[in-house]
Amino acid sequence: MMAERGVEVDHSTINQWVLKYAPELGKRVRPHLNPTNDSWRVDETYIEIKGKWKYLYRAVDSEGNTLNFMLSAKRDGKAATRFFRKVLKAQHTQTPRGITVDKNAAYPVAMGALKADETLAAEIQLRQSKYLNNVIEQDHRTIKRIVKPMMGFKSFKTARRTLSGIEAMNMIRKGQVNGIDQGNSVSQAKFIEAIFGITA
Repeated sequence: MMAERGVEVDHSTINQWVLKYAPELGKRVRPHLNPTNDSWRVDETYIEIKGKWKYLYRAVDSEGNTLNFMLSAKRDGKAATRFFRKVLKAQHTQTPRGITVDKNAAYPVAMGALKADETLAAEIQLRQSKYLNNVIEQDHRTIKRIVKPMMGFKSFKTARRTLSGIEAMNMIRKGQVNGIDQGNSVSQAKFIEAIFGITA
């Protein structure tokens, strides 16, 4: 885009823009998100940081709408508990009727902790089924397709800030923003211009 306008921009400059504006995009999108439903699909995928695998926890509802996400250095009960609490705090989510996860042993531990402190009601079901989680497995692919060409991140902070923008754009493209239809790139661009107070 810059080359078409006769402007030369170094890749490091673009990287600085991403690190500055990606988290801000994620923050400004949230008040405009449509409410999600109460059937959760939760899973984690791998993200390479400094040559080591870290874990991106992600949750969508039964229709594929993003609930929330969290980058974690560990894949255990404490991390899963933190993630569930983060999802529950999001403005556009509601308390789940049921949560579908894979066979990761960390999820029952997390559910036990949340039910013990009454964050979640005792009757909420945790279903451990790899095959019922196809909705989020498919959604992972969108994120991985963007992350893969990056050849890994150099720091945890860089990964977290960049992923914030990637996830926000994913929500916009999926039509989760109030008044914007899925696949309508013109209205998506106008929405981003509006929330940043700019014109193209």
